[in-house]
Amino acid sequence: MLMAIDVGNTNILFGLLEGEKVLGSFRQVTDPARTAADIGQAMARDLEALGVRPHQVEDAIIASVVPPVMDALIAAVEQTVGKRPLVVDEDMDPGLPYEAEERLGADRAVCCVAAVEKYGKPVIVLDFGTATTVDAVAADGSYLGGCILAGVRTSANALFGNTAMLPQIDLVLPPTVLGRDAVTQIQAGSVMGAIGSAEYLIRRTKKEMGYGEAVPVIATGGLGRLVAENSDCIDVVDGDLVLSGLRLIYERYRTTGA
Repeated sequence: MLMAIDVGNTNILFGLLEGEKVLGSFRQVTDPARTAADIGQAMARDLEALGVRPHQVEDAIIASVVPPVMDALIAAVEQTVGKRPLVVDEDMDPGLPYEAEERLGADRAVCCVAAVEKYGKPVIVLDFGTATTVDAVAADGSYLGGCILAGVRTSANALFGNTAMLPQIDLVLPPTVLGRDAVTQIQAGSVMGAIGSAEYLIRRTKKEMGYGEAVPVIATGGLGRLVAENSDCIDVVDGDLVLSGLRLIYERYRTTGA
C-alpha cells in the first residue's frame, strides 16, 4: 500500500493507494507550527479510522508547496509507518518537460503528469484550491505554461475580511445573478464570477495552444465540481488527479530510478 501525500497551502491530503485504486483518504490542516508528534498522532488515528494498520503502508511519497512543514511531516511519516517518504523535486523529477526560469509547483506538475497519462495530450488542467491554477500541456507532452489566480474561497474570505457588514456565506450557486440580499449577491459574484473567469481562461488557453477546441479540460480541487457542473467548458472532474500523479511518479521512480 502506498501513502501519497499532497501538501497544499490550506490542507495536507493523505491518500492510500493499492495500485490504481484509492482505498481512502484523509486531511490535516497545513500548519508549520505543528510538530511531528502532532501530525503523527493524527495520522495514526486517521489510519485506524480507515481500518489500516501502520505496517500495511509499504512506502510513501510527498509533493509539497509548503517547505516549512516538511521536516515535521517527514519525521511524522517515519515515526508512524516506519518509512522515509520520497519527495518530488528532491528525490525524483516529476517527469514533465518544460523550459522556464523557475520550477513549476510540485502539485501542479504532478497533476499534469496524471492528466497526460489518464486523458492524453494535449490537455488543460484546472485546479480549484487555495489558488486556482490553469496549466497547459502540449501534444509532445511538454509544459506550455499556465496562470494563477486567487481561489474561490480565498477571494470570498478576503472580501469578508476587508468589509465590515458583509456576512460569511456558503459557496453555492444561487438561482440568479441578480440577488436581492447580501448573501445571494455574494454567492452570485463569488461562484458565478469563478465560473466566468474559468471559462474565459479556458478559451484563451485553447487559443494560445493552437490545437482548436478538441483539447480536453480536466478539473480537480475542492471546488472543481461546483464550477464544472455549471459550465460546458470542463470535460472531466477528477478529484483524485494529484494522488494518481503521485502514484505514477512513484512507480516510474521504482522502475527506472529517475
